[in-house]
Amino acid sequence: MRIKTILVSLFFFLLASCAKAGEVGGFTPTPVVAEAVNQPQVAFEAPQTPSPAPFQFTLPTPGAEPISGWRPPLYPIPWAMSAYDHFYFARPIAADNVNWPLAEYRYGGVFFAPNIVHTGVDIDAETGAAILAAGPGTVISADWGLYTEAPGNQADPYGQAVVVKHDFGYNDQDLYTIYAHMSKIIAMAGQHVETGDVLGLVGDTGATTGPHLHFEIRLGRNTFYSTFNPELWTAPPQGWGVLVGRLTDEKDKLLNQVKVEVRPMPYELPVRTVRTYGAGAVNPDPYYQENLVLSDLPAGLYKITLLYNEKEQQTWVEIFPGQVSYFTFAGEDGFEVQRPPAPTLEFLPLTSTPIP
Repeated sequence: MRIKTILVSLFFFLLASCAKAGEVGGFTPTPVVAEAVNQPQVAFEAPQTPSPAPFQFTLPTPGAEPISGWRPPLYPIPWAMSAYDHFYFARPIAADNVNWPLAEYRYGGVFFAPNIVHTGVDIDAETGAAILAAGPGTVISADWGLYTEAPGNQADPYGQAVVVKHDFGYNDQDLYTIYAHMSKIIAMAGQHVETGDVLGLVGDTGATTGPHLHFEIRLGRNTFYSTFNPELWTAPPQGWGVLVGRLTDEKDKLLNQVKVEVRPMPYELPVRTVRTYGAGAVNPDPYYQENLVLSDLPAGLYKITLLYNEKEQQTWVEIFPGQVSYFTFAGEDGFEVQRPPAPTLEFLPLTSTPIP
């Protein structure tokens, strides 16, 4: 009984304590709600995991249609579909690199001064690419100083260069090939080389704006003034042909540095551009007497366009596999698409001639 009385007393004591605590600072519902009404509202933000960004394609802005650099294998050398052709040489750069002439740096172009023409073709191969002999022959020079004829001259515009005198000639005259602006010469003077042997490496020595190979064909003499267009001497890709033209006014005066556009039909793309030779140390082929050459054209029909006396002139020429297609323009007399007349005996023989 005594224990029961003690427990009841303790219960009432605890109730009284809780009520007193609520009055002083204990939690009661009404005051808390009233205080919450007077407090600024704070938005509750649950932590969120950002959604992954959707997969997107970034498409480049369409540009001009590129001109393919792909070329088929070359015809075997020597190659000549016509009795008057002389595709005797392979290309001096292998097919796994750029081995065709730069469009802006063809034979007969004028780049550095109005009275200096380009006596070869430039091939835009990579630095260090192997430079190959275009035909069998003997290395007669491998040094600086080719242009100035001063061996060892490191100020020579041709830079480090190699000259090969070939085992065959043309019209009883010697044939030479020139390889300039090398970063390194590998061949030695007096060495006999075969087609495809490494002569050196592509570089930018001499007067250049960047690494490339300057390639020349010289006939008769090993001089700057005895060059001919290499695009008429190196074999074209199989199934492709070469466009050759002679452009003059009505009085048969050669038209220099005339821009000519060559468009494949029917779509007219890609457009190829070539200029006629400048005046100076260039020589036309004895048979074609040309002042324009554009090689590496896939067989097909092409539209030829140029401006003469501020008027657009045009004709159509068909390119045949492995052949030269020839046209003439004579000012107001217009175009003709036919081969020159047969050459005189002074142009014979018409095949490569062994040199004793």
